[in-house]
Amino acid sequence: MGILEIVIITMVKILIIVTIMLLTVSYLVYFERKISAWTQNRVGPNRVGYAGLLQPFADVFKLLLKEDIVPDVANKPIHTLAPILALIIAFGTYAVIPIGPSINLFGHEIAMVVADVNIGILYVLALTSIGVYAITFSGWSSGSKYSLLGGVRSSAQMISYEISMGFSIAGVLLFAESLRPLDIVASQSGFMWNALIQPIGFVTFVVSAFAETNRLPFDLPEAEPELVGGYHTEYSSMKFAAFFLAEYANMIIASALIVTLYLGGWQIPYIETLGLASWLTISLQVAGFFVKMGALLFFFIWVRWSLPRFRYDQLMNIGWKVMFPLSLINLIWAAILVMLLN
Repeated sequence: MGILEIVIITMVKILIIVTIMLLTVSYLVYFERKISAWTQNRVGPNRVGYAGLLQPFADVFKLLLKEDIVPDVANKPIHTLAPILALIIAFGTYAVIPIGPSINLFGHEIAMVVADVNIGILYVLALTSIGVYAITFSGWSSGSKYSLLGGVRSSAQMISYEISMGFSIAGVLLFAESLRPLDIVASQSGFMWNALIQPIGFVTFVVSAFAETNRLPFDLPEAEPELVGGYHTEYSSMKFAAFFLAEYANMIIASALIVTLYLGGWQIPYIETLGLASWLTISLQVAGFFVKMGALLFFFIWVRWSLPRFRYDQLMNIGWKVMFPLSLINLIWAAILVMLLN
């Protein structure tokens, strides 16, 4: 395959992934409102379009037409850079997450992942670590005490829970013996899902994912009763929309990562034994990946409207006194299993 063909295929993959992400984010906001309405016995959006289906587009147009207000005391270059950085990191992370097995197209074997790299998981961890800078920059550059407190809280929270997340992933890597996402998915064939083999690691990773994405009950960086809006208090128009978009994009990334690491990726146990046509098998596997991801996204939203926010001291205690020891126990458990199973 020539360089030009590789570039064209990669650009097509990027276009498909970005389109899927943008559409998913748009309707994730709609479903969040509908699920919250269902939880609280309300109707939810039902005016714009049929049953409110065009509400996300109305929200986008509203934000586009709003005035972009920047405080006089703000550091304007950093204030503008922060939401752009949040978006780049959110969308860049998806480059290494596979959504299905390789397909044969026009005589070429094409992997259903934008970048099939051997250090894919390391790349994800690196980008998510940089993600805290976007929130810290926005909090510091706004020139507001509320924003600054939100940025500082977010830094402490993300650093605390990243350690538990890293140790949880280490157990997965021990089994897969690879940092490549495709190898991790392949190691979970049949019912050898890491969620079943390492349930403690699965739980600690999911909880850490809530903390990393600043979702309730871990949304202390933007706690409205205390910090007005936290790190994005001084943002408006499309800069605010960029943070909003990045938050939901991070939810999608977290769900896709949980599916890849713990729920077998695109694999449907023993579907190959059914003797289906290859195109049908691949289609079902890709659909299976998105169904698993959709279930996790529903769980993210459901938890938000079911649990109250933690106090800050409770959040830090859970991170260091509960999550960190549990992730270490899971790592020891994974090491013992690998040693016994050779």
